[in-house]
Amino acid sequence: MKNNLNLAFDKLGGLVPVIVQDAVSHEVLMLAFMNEEAWRRTLETGEAHYYSRSRRQLWHKGATSGHVQRVQEILVDCDADTILLRVEQVGGAACHTGYRSCFYRRLTADGLEVIGVRIFDPKEVYGSG
Repeated sequence: MKNNLNLAFDKLGGLVPVIVQDAVSHEVLMLAFMNEEAWRRTLETGEAHYYSRSRRQLWHKGATSGHVQRVQEILVDCDADTILLRVEQVGGAACHTGYRSCFYRRLTADGLEVIGVRIFDPKEVYGSG
């Protein structure tokens, strides 16, 4: 893919938020961030790369688990400061906790209710939960 767009990385200290959506079902899978290098690698490889704010490093989604995200379509908002990736989620799970979506819990009057189905055990994949 060609990068003929100047994204506004300067608004959030070098990062832009990325909403990740299943290309077929349109289910929201996760929210992540990209820096310029993650953006470039995503465009070059066709697979999602992000910037981990907690680890302060670039990461290729699925490099450890095999649950990569193949980019099918990229949408950019009107201010060029937010990206929407429509992806093919390989392996069925986007969340590091083993669920298809990171949004697997719903707020109820009694607190958070798990509404997702766990696809893999994170301890088996990452060695921790």
